[in-house]
Amino acid sequence: MAGPLLETKLRVPGGRRRLVARPRLDECLARGTESALTLVSAPAGFGKTTLLTEWLATAPADGRSVAWLSLDPRDNDPAVFWTYLVAALQAVEPAVGAGARSLLQSPQSPAEAILSSLLNDLSGVSNDVVLVLDDYHVIEAPDVQEGMAFLLDHLPPQFHLVIATRADPSLPLARLRARGELVEVRVADLRFTADEAAAYLSGVMGLDLTAEDVEALEGRTEGWIAALQLAALSLQGREDVAGFIAGFAGDDRYIVDYLVEEVLQRQPESVRSFLLQTSVLGRLSGGLCDAVTGQNGGKAMLEALDRANLFLVPLDDRRQWYRYHHLFADVLRARLLNEQPERVRDLHLRASVWCERNGARSEAIEHALDGGDFERAAALVELAIPALRRARQEATLRRWLEALPDELFRSRPVLTIGYVGSLMSRGELEGVEERLEDAERWLDTAEQVPGSAGGMVVEDPAGYRALPSSIAMYRAGRALMLGDVCGTMTHARRALDLAAADDHLARGAPAALLGLAYWTGGHLDTARQWYADAMSSLATAGYHSDVLGGSLVLADIAIAQGRLREAMSTYERGLQRAEQAEPPLRGAADMHVGISQLLCERDDLDGALRHLLTSRELGEHAGLPQNRYRWRVAMARIRAAEGDLPAAVGLLDEAERLYVGDFSPEVRPVAASRARLWIVQGRWAEALAWARERGLTVDDELGYLHEFEHVTLARALVARYAADRADSSLTEATQLLERLLLAADQGGRIGSVIDVLVVKSLAQQLQGDLPAALASLRRALTLAEPEDYVRTFVDEGPPMAALLRAVGKQGNSGSFIRRLLAAFGPARGSAPVHRDLIDPLSARELDVLRLLGTDLDGPGIARELVVSLNTVRTHTKNIYAKLGVTNRRSAVRRGDELDLTPRRPAVHQR
Repeated sequence: MAGPLLETKLRVPGGRRRLVARPRLDECLARGTESALTLVSAPAGFGKTTLLTEWLATAPADGRSVAWLSLDPRDNDPAVFWTYLVAALQAVEPAVGAGARSLLQSPQSPAEAILSSLLNDLSGVSNDVVLVLDDYHVIEAPDVQEGMAFLLDHLPPQFHLVIATRADPSLPLARLRARGELVEVRVADLRFTADEAAAYLSGVMGLDLTAEDVEALEGRTEGWIAALQLAALSLQGREDVAGFIAGFAGDDRYIVDYLVEEVLQRQPESVRSFLLQTSVLGRLSGGLCDAVTGQNGGKAMLEALDRANLFLVPLDDRRQWYRYHHLFADVLRARLLNEQPERVRDLHLRASVWCERNGARSEAIEHALDGGDFERAAALVELAIPALRRARQEATLRRWLEALPDELFRSRPVLTIGYVGSLMSRGELEGVEERLEDAERWLDTAEQVPGSAGGMVVEDPAGYRALPSSIAMYRAGRALMLGDVCGTMTHARRALDLAAADDHLARGAPAALLGLAYWTGGHLDTARQWYADAMSSLATAGYHSDVLGGSLVLADIAIAQGRLREAMSTYERGLQRAEQAEPPLRGAADMHVGISQLLCERDDLDGALRHLLTSRELGEHAGLPQNRYRWRVAMARIRAAEGDLPAAVGLLDEAERLYVGDFSPEVRPVAASRARLWIVQGRWAEALAWARERGLTVDDELGYLHEFEHVTLARALVARYAADRADSSLTEATQLLERLLLAADQGGRIGSVIDVLVVKSLAQQLQGDLPAALASLRRALTLAEPEDYVRTFVDEGPPMAALLRAVGKQGNSGSFIRRLLAAFGPARGSAPVHRDLIDPLSARELDVLRLLGTDLDGPGIARELVVSLNTVRTHTKNIYAKLGVTNRRSAVRRGDELDLTPRRPAVHQR
């Protein structure tokens, strides 16, 4: 959080005195602790909060922990919402949520990752945990709603959620209802019965009413608790009770307006004035009320209102903080606007000043905005920007900035740069350059800026001193997002020149952008140097999570350079850094995925699979945003190596849907990897169609960004020649490969050089030029052997095996070639030939057949085998055809008759 947590939001509100017992509702709530969700949904004034607080105070605990969170509109910022939710749970279960809190401090942590960590912790709690979210209707942010839906879908059995709201939330209520996981308390349940109304009016409010009066009052209010309370307050001291009861009618809102007015008129002027003036406050304390009203005695007045049951809700056990009942507060504020509109601004500003002085900067900003003092709000927001950035409260910052008039930014360059950062954090570039120019024109206004000069206003002198470097850095980032590599380099170098020597954060960001720009241009040595320097600066600045994310970039660059061993060391150091941090850093899962990819290239498929499973067991919360798609790409490579090409293609389909881009260049697009698998499957026509859609041709000007795609195009052309002997295809492929080889050689991109040489040797083999094919392959082997390349050769199948045997006969790299030839072996994934089957089942089809004999449905089988549902359906269709059956039961029976069992057990992902 950018400021301290408001502890009053985490406390169960203080119980009211002399309440009516409602055992029927207590029993309903008790049943809710056996379900995932209890929903208490009714309009304002039906006693939702009171019901829950009394139930928690009187119901037997039975060893359960009860966490409470009172929500307000500021909780629509996902970072704020999840921070408070985790804090509420930690208040009763301190061991829960350490990992989630760590993720909340990391940039770009999705809600699912935070909640996965939290749910894992809750799963380990032995006792039941109840979390109450009060006033949930204020939550409108789609991001928060989606996170809550995820939470509900994955609740451990000992965790129970209670939501009190004025309107049904956007959550999967129908699904929960169908599962029997939803207990509902609604208006019809909350209305006072005639007996409860009588008990309240006579026992609680002390009114001497006849049975007819009670019945008439209950009928007029229809059991609406707020209306009953207001009516009871108005009835105190009246003689004509029956006449009063007959005097009000209409819908709920008119009743409340009428009764509140009645209550207010019966209060002493001092009380009425206090109520109206303090209605602008979301929370009330004695000191804050004194500041707003300009009088003393606020604490005593609050205690008196509490004793009088005048719609005041205690927020802590010591009764230092309160709030008005929401319905009562709404009417008070409407009355204030009607009677004293000129005072509203002043009341908010007094509240803002008090909140600022007492460390509640967020509330100070809100009151300044509500009071229309935008100058004051702008000053407070500018000072809050660094803390908000560190706390990842981008949504709150964005909301405050957008509430300010645009003309304020023209004289506040530091605030303007804050707005630029807010825009670019969400990938928005519109208006960025104009705002950068607005900020830039103030740079020469003054050497030192204590506050303002020449019309410029500066609240944060340190932010102003960093302005030149910040402007250049954001321009570099904007240029990179637009694909302007030269512009990125120009602005990033200027940012470095302008940054102070000891400002490691200001130096790390532009150095990283420079590294990415050089990488995009294919200058890998320079890219690696700049990016390594950037990570060193960020480490010195204490941004360890960013450094861990940078390990992925450094490893990717090393792989492109053909330095697989160096990439492995980078991943291993990153994993050690992630695991030794306290709390563990996000990114450990990514390191396991990277190690898996390199082990797969070495043909250590078992080791590669172990690391992928470890990555999944850590959970998505342990990975960076790119991890979900990178995990599937890595698993696809393993499945392809095993011979299960349909599963590999399905995984790449998922990876493409899950792809998350960042500032790093997309040099190995998922679609290009899928096109390569199509070629292996004989679907070269589809691969060529993909190339046409991408606008790729053999005559393109070559660049590193599309190098992997152009090599893929060459592969497709070679495959077409092998299939239909179209001479032009092989000529075009050979010419393209020659150009690609020259470019990769000049750029020091050894990974691409090996890739091109492998394809080139196969093309030359097809041409019948065996000496040239062997020469190309020998060079590829020379480059590959020191770095443990294996699958790059083995994945090419029998034509490559023949070439390797020919090279081996010439006495070149004997041990390495023997290792490669041994890796071919029997085709991975092939099934034993069964005498009763003309077309035997593959190993993966045998896995699916075994799972068809379990209780798992299609999605369950897909999760078990880590493939898509479509892939399972394809395998199932093949199984039916090969076994000559038409349904699942027959397939299982036929498999039993043939004694079909998979060679290896299916991979368990749970």
